[in-house]
Amino acid sequence: MPRFGKRSRENLSTCHKDLQKVFNEVIKHVDCSVLEGHRDERTQEKLFSEGKTKVHYPMGRHNSKPSRAVDVVPYPVDWNDRERFHLFSGFVLGLARGMGITLRWGGDWNMNFEVDDNKFDDFPHFELR
Repeated sequence: MPRFGKRSRENLSTCHKDLQKVFNEVIKHVDCSVLEGHRDERTQEKLFSEGKTKVHYPMGRHNSKPSRAVDVVPYPVDWNDRERFHLFSGFVLGLARGMGITLRWGGDWNMNFEVDDNKFDDFPHFELR
């Protein structure tokens, strides 16, 4: 059975308890890594300047304490494998819904199950709705 490494556990610990519940269940079934939970002002502004986020601090869901967003990738990560990210997100979203927790995913911001209409893909991103 997969399990989180130290860094993933530390990153997940900065997140809202509902995100922790979901991803502590996900890891029992799918190997994945938690890249980021809470994001401080310096990091948020750096990512904004690089075009990796669309919002300034403190408007991001990663900016609250505990964080209402988390970035998680299937492990090992292949940034070019869009299909794997889609499969992973479907598993996560379905599992969360079964737990009574509604998430929004950065590969389908409007959650209409049309992944081709996104103007900004952020496949690792999951946030509480």
